Amino acid sequence: MSRTNFDQLLEAGCHFGHLRRKWNPAMAPYIFMERNGIHIIDLHKTVAKVDEAAEALKGIAKSGKKILFVATKKQAKEVVAEKAASVNMPYVNERWAGGMLTNFPTIRKAVKKMTNIDKLMNDGTFSNLSKRELLQISRQRAKLEKNLGSIADLTRLPSALFVVDVMKEHIAVKEANRLGIPVFGIVDTNSDPKNIDYVIPANDDAKDSVAAILGACCEAIAEGLTERKAEKADEKANAEQSEVAPEAKPKRSARKTEESPKAENEAPVAE
Repeated sequence: MSRTNFDQLLEAGCHFGHLRRKWNPAMAPYIFMERNGIHIIDLHKTVAKVDEAAEALKGIAKSGKKILFVATKKQAKEVVAEKAASVNMPYVNERWAGGMLTNFPTIRKAVKKMTNIDKLMNDGTFSNLSKRELLQISRQRAKLEKNLGSIADLTRLPSALFVVDVMKEHIAVKEANRLGIPVFGIVDTNSDPKNIDYVIPANDDAKDSVAAILGACCEAIAEGLTERKAEKADEKANAEQSEVAPEAKPKRSARKTEESPKAENEAPVAE
C-alpha cells in the first residue's frame, strides 16, 4: 500500500512548481503541464518517488543509523524540527555551517565546548566570574545552541541527508556528495536533480507540501526503528533462554580408563 496518495498531495499543494522562466530543464520528466506560466508537477510520479524514498529511509533507520534533516528556509524550519524530533533524528534548521560534514571533527569540538560550558555552570566554577564575563559566556553558549544544539547527539557522520530545497542547501548537498553520503531531496521545478540520489519532485515552498512529504517519510523511519527494537528484544530473549535452558548433551569424564594389556602368547596352565 502506498504511503501517500494523489489526493493528499494535491490538497497540500505539492503540484505547484515555479514560473516557466525559472525552470530547470533537467526536471522535465517530472513536469505534467504548464498553466498560466507555472509548471505543474506530475503527482503520480511524486507518489512513486515518496514510496521509494520512504522504503530506503526505513532500511537506514532499521540498521540503527542516523539521518540528518536539513531545511533552513523559513517555511520549512518548524516542520522539519517537529518531524525530525518525533523520530529522534538530528536536524539543521538555522544555518548550514560550512564543513559540517567534511570537517566533522571540528564541529564535534564545538559541540563538546557547549557541553563543557554547561558542566562548568552547573558545578559552580563560573560563580567567581564577573557579570560581564558570564554574559559573554552565556552569549557564546546561546549561539552554539542555536546552530549546533540539534546535532548534539550526532557523534559520527550521518548515513543519509534529507534536504528540503536542494537549490538553497547546495553546500550541504555538495559535502554529502563528496563523502558519498546518499541524499534525499524535495526537488522543485527550478532545481537540478542531478546530484540527488532520491528525488522527490514537489513544491518545496509551501509548508503543507513539506509537511505531507516529511510525514510519510518520518512514518517509515518510525516503522524501521520499531522493527529494530523488536528484533533486539527477540535476540535478547533468545539469548536469555539459551543460557537458562539445561544442556542437552551428557557430560563426558575427562579421564580415560586404561585397559590392562593382554599377555601375548600365554602358555596354557598345565593341570
